[in-house]
Amino acid sequence: MCGIVGIVGFSPANQQIYDALTVLQHRGQDAAGIMTAHEGELFLRKDNGLVRDVFQQRHMVQLKGNVGIGHVRYPTAGCDSSAEAQPFYVNSPYGLCLAHNGNLTNARELADVLVREDRRHLNTSSDSEVLLNVLASELQRFGTPRASASDIFAAVSAVYRRIRGGYAVIAMVLGHGVLGFRDPNGIRPLVIGTRESPRGREYMLASESVALDQAGYELMRDVGPGEAVYIDELGRLHSHQCAEATRHTPCIFEYVYFARPDSIIDNISVYKARLRMGELLAEKIRRERPEHDIDVVIPIPDTSRTSALQVAQILGVKYREGFIKNRYIGRTFIMPGQEQRAKSVRSKLNAIDLEFRGKNVLLVDDSIVRGTTSAQIIEVARDAGAKAVYFASAAPPVRYPNVYGIDMPAASELVAAGRTEDEVARLIGADWLIYQDLADLERAVRHHDSQVTEFDTSCFSGHYVTGDVTSEYLARLQAERSDMAKAQRNTAGAGVSLKVVGGP
Repeated sequence: MCGIVGIVGFSPANQQIYDALTVLQHRGQDAAGIMTAHEGELFLRKDNGLVRDVFQQRHMVQLKGNVGIGHVRYPTAGCDSSAEAQPFYVNSPYGLCLAHNGNLTNARELADVLVREDRRHLNTSSDSEVLLNVLASELQRFGTPRASASDIFAAVSAVYRRIRGGYAVIAMVLGHGVLGFRDPNGIRPLVIGTRESPRGREYMLASESVALDQAGYELMRDVGPGEAVYIDELGRLHSHQCAEATRHTPCIFEYVYFARPDSIIDNISVYKARLRMGELLAEKIRRERPEHDIDVVIPIPDTSRTSALQVAQILGVKYREGFIKNRYIGRTFIMPGQEQRAKSVRSKLNAIDLEFRGKNVLLVDDSIVRGTTSAQIIEVARDAGAKAVYFASAAPPVRYPNVYGIDMPAASELVAAGRTEDEVARLIGADWLIYQDLADLERAVRHHDSQVTEFDTSCFSGHYVTGDVTSEYLARLQAERSDMAKAQRNTAGAGVSLKVVGGP
């Protein structure tokens, strides 16, 4: 999971990209990077860390130009070293850099072909570098001093024929402009916005609409599945449908957890979707626990607040804030190891004892993935004096790996895999547990103003919309991307790395 942004404008892009990445920080807290273009030169700053830590004033001054792209990263494929921070860059053709959100499901096969047939060198294990080199290879085939919009779209069409997976891409071609495209299934989000300046119209591409809002850009629309948009350096917008066979199946987990509530993705309000999740979850609790003895509903901050409020209202019980969040602790779900996640929960949340003492408490969370956070929070609630602790998840059980850019690669790390609700409840220490039904989740997210009629629900249903995810692939993925595998890679080191100027 990552956040990406690209700008073509008539004023310096550096601060705009920085601000957008700060707003998108929830999508990746491991690394950040910005690359800008000015008078035929590229300027890059990237490193591990939060946006505020990676970019100091001296770095911002060096990031010259009105055109640029940015990235915040949480590593899924590849390792978490600074060598794999994005954007990635190749000098041929033209000078090409790329920022990517998602995962390629055929990255290994592509890497072999790139080295053997395309004669491209790969410096890291990142599938983003693979994607960059596939795009570079296809652009190289034209052999022209300057690529036209039709050349760029033809190259993207060829890229679509070669790569598979869930992805949203923003690339910058030196001396040309910024390119954005989205996978043919529309799994990962990408929006385009515009604003008027005294010198002309400026454009921004981003993972979420909230990035546009903070910079004064107006949301134009989502980039469609299999569509490419190209904004040249003169500020002219070109678009083309580059993939022939498309489906519109956005990742439903964006609405459950990843996206900010003030974002609109595929013309669906994340906030409204979470309200409806709470309503339908409350209806299920009333059906299955009509004689419940819940005294208070308490959300697990922050993403479950919206749903929890609706649950309390419909059940007719009190809603209380029972946990105070330390905002300087990162999102535990996307932390790279089980031990670190468990430790960080205690650091991140502190209970208000008076809201728990002697009460039957219903804790509401957006989802239960590994169960580590849930078990720790239930323990905190009991330590605060709760008489009984019930648990409700606004999402169905996560039983299957998500391979499209979410770090759930190993089924063995998912607490609900192969277990019943009662078994999960015992494992996390809840007196009882209720999950949202998948049909209700889809109903909650679906909206009549959107053209989306189906979603990628692979982590709940085991149905992978790209049609190429086999049991052998999942076994290999588990071997490569489990917590243990990541720890071994980090111990061994990331391999070759490049030193980028402008360091600490």
